[in-house]
Amino acid sequence: MPPDPFQLEVLRHALTATAEEMSFVVMRAARSPLLREAGDLSSALTDATGQLVAQGRDIPVHLGVMSFTVGAFLSRVPAERLRPGDVWFTNLPELGGNHLPDVKAIRPIFAEGRLLAFAVSLAHWADIGGGWPGSYVAAATEAVQEGLRIPPLRLFTAEGPDAEKIAVIMANTRGPAEREGDMLAQVAATRAAETRLHALCAAHGAATIEAAMAALHDRSEAAMRAAIATLPQGVHIGEDFLDDDGPGGAPAGVRVRITVANDTAEFDFSATDDALSGPLNTTPYVTAAAVYYAMKAIAGPEIQPNGGCYRPLRVITRPGSLLDPPADKPLVGGNHETSQRLVDAIFQAFAPTIPERLAAGGPTTSGLLIFSGRGQDGAWKTLYEPHGGGEGARHDRAGMAATRVHLTNTNNTPAEIIEAEFPVHVERHALRRNSGGAGKHAGGAGVVREYRVLAESLSLTTMFERRVFPPYGMAGGAPGLPFRCDLLHPDGTAEELRGKENRMVVRGDVVRLSTSGGGGYGVA
Repeated sequence: MPPDPFQLEVLRHALTATAEEMSFVVMRAARSPLLREAGDLSSALTDATGQLVAQGRDIPVHLGVMSFTVGAFLSRVPAERLRPGDVWFTNLPELGGNHLPDVKAIRPIFAEGRLLAFAVSLAHWADIGGGWPGSYVAAATEAVQEGLRIPPLRLFTAEGPDAEKIAVIMANTRGPAEREGDMLAQVAATRAAETRLHALCAAHGAATIEAAMAALHDRSEAAMRAAIATLPQGVHIGEDFLDDDGPGGAPAGVRVRITVANDTAEFDFSATDDALSGPLNTTPYVTAAAVYYAMKAIAGPEIQPNGGCYRPLRVITRPGSLLDPPADKPLVGGNHETSQRLVDAIFQAFAPTIPERLAAGGPTTSGLLIFSGRGQDGAWKTLYEPHGGGEGARHDRAGMAATRVHLTNTNNTPAEIIEAEFPVHVERHALRRNSGGAGKHAGGAGVVREYRVLAESLSLTTMFERRVFPPYGMAGGAPGLPFRCDLLHPDGTAEELRGKENRMVVRGDVVRLSTSGGGGYGVA
């Protein structure tokens, strides 16, 4: 029998709390600042077929992708091969994934003699190998240049870790001790989820938990259909542009045709440009994640995110495009750069008809800097630091300063942590005054952050958008100032860095990142 409404609500909160606890476990147990400070991780529970049931309050692009991860995993690893105590790892983009640094730990959870669910922990590893420290290769033209590709591998069983397989992975990453610590944190998170689900089964019975999962899917589907029905019917067209595809690249267009018909919506990205030579391609799974996020933000922010709420949505990508590239194409930056161009294209498609539900353009980019080098003990240390900016204004208020919007949801790493663990000094952390676009309501201010290099040399990677195409205004509002990164040398000279670049910096250099302001709304 399906649970009654009261029991269903209790179980919904219990499942969601379990997913959120997984994220807390990773942040408390991980070794890298990227996970324990910035929180570049996400957690989810699925049912036995791989449909998303519950998620933490984590990073939308991760969570949307994890709607597909277990289903794709089961296409390679049949359920009959799974055993209690297993933890499998994978990072293949073509297997329900996004980019190689985002490594997924998948634990099947059994109860009362049958497969009940999966716990999935996604964590961004600060290095996964490849041709440049930090695994972001701006000039990459092949996927293999971006790092180690891990097909589904069972690294842990009820008997313990498989040391030989783990050794192969660690031998192909920089900072293996830190990477292994992060891996163990993911394993601990999935074990915590298993413990919570076993407790729920003891209290309610496995059959009731299964019935609750099915009921939650159906309830979210009905809620999403009702939300879609409130949107303007018909066809909506939108587009946005990537600044470039790496060194020497030209802008690339992301285009969407949205058809809203009664209680369903189709998102057709077939007119998007062809696959790029550089690392800003992305996967159909990321494309779907962007659609899911946009629809929840526009139509149903209170809807429980699960497999059911995605049933009324159809996403179309064209094979050979930058959203559905050949498997050998690089795509490390597409995960958090191209995904946000997708959302901006969707928002601009709806802007003429429902502007009151939207904001002007904001810092829809990771704003990423990566510093990496060897410490005095010879071990690699990698500082992976995303940056926010000014939010776009809305019809009823100004944009917030120094925040993150859309598909990113990470913290900044405190200056004290950076200076304690890396040969970098944070010289300045301030608002970028007057960077928001003018309008009836002004866009929020961006951020200025300066990093002084204290080591003899460090590798530096930039990976950000909104340098060429600034955050757009709405309803006559002005755009915000674009992103800018400057390298200030000790001799007083300076140079502006590109948005996707790998280079070496030396002692005394200062890297200044000035993030974008938000777009304004309305005529001042």
